[in-house]
Amino acid sequence: MLFPENLRYSKDHEWARLEEGRILVGITDFAQQQLGDIVYVELPSPGERVEAGRSFGVVESVKAVSDLLAPVSGEVLEVNKGLMEHPEWVNQDPYGKGWMIWVKAENPSELEELLDAMGYEAFIAEES
Repeated sequence: MLFPENLRYSKDHEWARLEEGRILVGITDFAQQQLGDIVYVELPSPGERVEAGRSFGVVESVKAVSDLLAPVSGEVLEVNKGLMEHPEWVNQDPYGKGWMIWVKAENPSELEELLDAMGYEAFIAEES
């Protein structure tokens, strides 16, 4: 499993990366492995507000349907429209072309409350 050092991680298995004042969000490699083959992704529309810890969408796999929980609060600036036709990107490249949303964070300090790579890896080990 991959745990990139440049990301922050929620205990709900989403990742976040600050980039030029915006935050890129997706699900972790661990999450996509647990879900299995992803067949559908439902994301919010640009302009909608997301709230940390609350659902911002749904991912459906051959095994289950799971809520996506926002790691930070803010306004959705952009969504990965490619996932509508290619949900498998989440399995193939969860930290790259499988990204989900860009958020204009209301409180960028929420990122500091998330786990770093080592903390997330330890959290996964405890859960397993």
